[in-house]
Amino acid sequence: MPELIVMLTQNDRTVPNAPEVFEACADSRAKLWGFKEEGLPLPEMKRLYARMKDCGKQTALEVVCYSEAEGLAGAKMAAACGCDLLMGTMYSKEISRLCADHGIRYLPFVGRITGRPSVLEGSLTEMLDQAREALEGGAWGIDLLGYRYTGDAARLNREFVAGLPGVPVVLAGSVNSFARLDEVCAAAPWAFTIGSAFFEGRFGGSFRDQVNKVVDYAARP
Repeated sequence: MPELIVMLTQNDRTVPNAPEVFEACADSRAKLWGFKEEGLPLPEMKRLYARMKDCGKQTALEVVCYSEAEGLAGAKMAAACGCDLLMGTMYSKEISRLCADHGIRYLPFVGRITGRPSVLEGSLTEMLDQAREALEGGAWGIDLLGYRYTGDAARLNREFVAGLPGVPVVLAGSVNSFARLDEVCAAAPWAFTIGSAFFEGRFGGSFRDQVNKVVDYAARP
């Protein structure tokens, strides 16, 4: 049963009314919540993450950047906010050490990624090799932008997860239909993210209704 990570983001940026959206969903069945490093000032990020934790949620910051300097800056934001997970950045030993020092579980990107919203390129073999190197270097898991892939995304998701047995993999980005949710469940990652699709109403109903609907759908036998 993959876990849903609700992202208060649209087009890879945190929405300005993220605190209000969360309050309307604070009692939802989703356990993991997060957003991106862009879109809110740091003091507001800290307050929102603190509120999420007060509601018993686990928290994630996803950093959409591809240089070590930007990644380190994002990791320091995650540490300042007391996040449980740092998702994104390209793997770096320094970022991994910073996360270890602050008790943050680190899940870097793999592949060749450009743009924002992100586009993923590269071969399965390259991505698995990058993932194994990151895991050996202290990463807790991997953030795979599967549905941003320029090739066969469903196949990549299945084969990547199968190639890393027991490793927490998050399928992040563009899970925007029940058909894709079926593919995600078939791939059986540790978790997946949904952000923009909830704001677009792709799963029907209010934001809170959609969150609960997806949690229940993913939990089917």
